[in-house]
Amino acid sequence: MQSRLSKQGNSTYSYSSQPKAAQRQRFKFRPTVVPPTNESISVGNLMYDRRIVRGNTYAMHSLPTQTPLNLITIQRQQEARQRVAARRKARQFFRTVTPEPVQDRKHINVQTELYLEELTDRVEEADVFIQTDRFLDRPPTPLYIPQATGRDTATQIETGDLFNFNVEVRPIVEVLAGRTVEQALVEVSQEEEMRRMRDQQRDYEESRNAELVELQRSEEQEKRLRTEKDRRMQQEEEVHRAEREAQEKIAARAFSRAYLQDLVPSVFNNLRENGYFYDPVERETEASFIPWLMDQTMSQVNQLNISRTLLDSTIRDVVNQRVDQYQRLNDSLRQSNHSGSRRSSRHGSEKSLQRQKSTSSDHRAPKE
Repeated sequence: MQSRLSKQGNSTYSYSSQPKAAQRQRFKFRPTVVPPTNESISVGNLMYDRRIVRGNTYAMHSLPTQTPLNLITIQRQQEARQRVAARRKARQFFRTVTPEPVQDRKHINVQTELYLEELTDRVEEADVFIQTDRFLDRPPTPLYIPQATGRDTATQIETGDLFNFNVEVRPIVEVLAGRTVEQALVEVSQEEEMRRMRDQQRDYEESRNAELVELQRSEEQEKRLRTEKDRRMQQEEEVHRAEREAQEKIAARAFSRAYLQDLVPSVFNNLRENGYFYDPVERETEASFIPWLMDQTMSQVNQLNISRTLLDSTIRDVVNQRVDQYQRLNDSLRQSNHSGSRRSSRHGSEKSLQRQKSTSSDHRAPKE
């Protein structure tokens, strides 16, 4: 290691050393082990790597974990199991069974041992206590300090070798004092500028307030003038509207008089022609008396027609009955006087016909 101490004119020393790389004693990381390979070309694609198994793994033949048994041994084991099952069934079949109890009785379990003992459902218990040791607190985990690597190197620096405080601190103090004074001057100038800005702002606000007052006064005056103008225009419009309405009313009255002058007589004539003006007696006679009279007349005529119809039907029935009787009488006379002459029979029939005609004429006379 090379070092050098140089002395300057102001009796200060400076230390300098040439940099030098430390010698490496061990590797910082674990060395990479390259497995040996028979192939000279490295395989980059797994599809072409011979160590990768391709296809379904279920189809691969796997060796059994145990040696397969012989068929004869398997058959012997099955026969042995069958014999054991047959013996078990035989024992169950030939085992003596307690007969069923008679009516109103039941079987109970009793002890058949030489010495009897008391049987209870509750198990004897005893309380036992034990005191365990307390768990000790886990000691604090020690601070992990990694193992140092490289080589440690130290350098001894004596008092006054680097710098002299009284000499080196002077420029720093000068810079701090100058910077402080400069900052103070800047702050004073800023305060003065802020004061001038506040004065200017106050003057501006005063002038602006005066302008706002003048503007408000002008707006109020303009508003009053506009309101007065609108009121005058509205009054003028109302006057013109009243005049137009008066003229329209006068014209309408004149037109209505001219139109109604000939309208009233024509209306009365039309009403009279349509029957709105009529004589009450005549209207009552036409509306009430004449219909009632016609109804009464029609009812009387209908009753007469009904009575005539009934009388005609009665006479017709009586005549038909008489004709039937005479016909039967004539038939009986013909049978009794079969040997009589044809003349006498004709004379009898003529008499009967004359008698019928006379009876029919007698019935018709009261009807007429």
